[in-house]
Amino acid sequence: MVASRHRDLFRQQSANSYNKYDHTDLESGNGFNQGPRPRQRFRDAIETTVQKSRAQEMKKLLLESVDHKGLEKFRKSDGELKKMQNKRLRHFYEEQNRRLDDWLEVDMVVMALADDVLDSMGPRDLDHDGVAEDRGPLGVSEENVECFLPDDEREKRRKNARHVKWAININVIVNILLLAAKGFAAIYSNSLSLIASLVDSALDLLCTLIIWTTNKLVGWRLAKLKKKFPVGRRRLEPIGILVFSIIMIVSFLQILQESIQKLLPSGDHTTATLPPAAIFSMVATIVVKGTIWFGCARVKTTQVQALAQDCKTDVYFNTFSLAFPLIGHQLDVWWLDPVGATLLSLFIIYDWAGTCLENVTRLTGEAANDRIARKMMYMAYRFSPLVGGFKNITSYHAGDGVWVEMDVLMDEKTPLRRCHDVAETLQYCTEGLNEVDRAFVTIDYTSQGPTGHATENQ
Repeated sequence: MVASRHRDLFRQQSANSYNKYDHTDLESGNGFNQGPRPRQRFRDAIETTVQKSRAQEMKKLLLESVDHKGLEKFRKSDGELKKMQNKRLRHFYEEQNRRLDDWLEVDMVVMALADDVLDSMGPRDLDHDGVAEDRGPLGVSEENVECFLPDDEREKRRKNARHVKWAININVIVNILLLAAKGFAAIYSNSLSLIASLVDSALDLLCTLIIWTTNKLVGWRLAKLKKKFPVGRRRLEPIGILVFSIIMIVSFLQILQESIQKLLPSGDHTTATLPPAAIFSMVATIVVKGTIWFGCARVKTTQVQALAQDCKTDVYFNTFSLAFPLIGHQLDVWWLDPVGATLLSLFIIYDWAGTCLENVTRLTGEAANDRIARKMMYMAYRFSPLVGGFKNITSYHAGDGVWVEMDVLMDEKTPLRRCHDVAETLQYCTEGLNEVDRAFVTIDYTSQGPTGHATENQ
């Protein structure tokens, strides 16, 4: 299946695209569809055969080293989990199922990518003109590894991307409509709680636009941008959220100040009015955000789950934004509205301060959580038949994504070609995982040597 996918990809690229580095060679036929391929010299044929034999040996060790059925026997079905009365025991087996899912994902990536990566090692210049005609699967795909994953996994990732796109677009439209409705209602009301809700909606719209813009920027594949940002632009989104969280905190500090001033003896003690238009806009916000919350809760992706959590917070926030001035107006209690605005402002400041701190720690290199760390250790374990051991495995955040460093131990007499092929294959397989943005694999021959990094730079 992998070989046929490689051939189809090569034919498609040859027929539909032009690459300025694929120099036309009239003698060999390079650069022409279905052109004659040059004959290999006997010495080259021997070298190619030896190289393929080594690659086949490594593939066999790598792909046949795990008993998948042996792992699956430890999984508990949903029915078995529901029958467990002990919550701690049920939680243990749920966690074990998640770990098995992670291991199966690692196995899927290794089994899908390893053979293609190994087949890409040592590109060959078949006609000795200085241009490698046979660059292997990675050369044809321009080092995009996702195209080598199984069809169901690629469809799953595309589906998740579509869900994120739809969720962001719907949220933008909803926030624009709700902002207009709240703005109209705030004109006819002097409620601080309603103004706090209006500011929240305005900044929610700004946040969604930031996420939408950064997603577009990250997705651009321009040569000029690639040269300027050699490791990608994945950190634009958390940087945008960090800037937005600071704006949110500063804005609600201003509302907090207004609320406290109204509570002082010198403040305006007039009971807030709440016209029908204001009540309608707040109820509409609660209903619409609640609908989006329940709709997004079913989509188990990180970004959509974050949007669902945001809608859940909005439901609570707008419910109390309506309740405080409405009860105060009905009971003629002037201080209830500014007290409500104060509490809501403190809640938003606390919530977004946590978001700000989370993004700061991730951008400054926070260690990945235990689940991701265990996943990286299992990836390393999958390569145990090819290596002598692992000196160090480090996984840390560089934004939302994870960067991984692995120090592999090999026998000092191992040929350089084999060391290179093992390290590169491990590196590409690790970067094939959805959580990983970048992986770095280095080779060592002793576990007692230096760590590889200067301590003053840590």
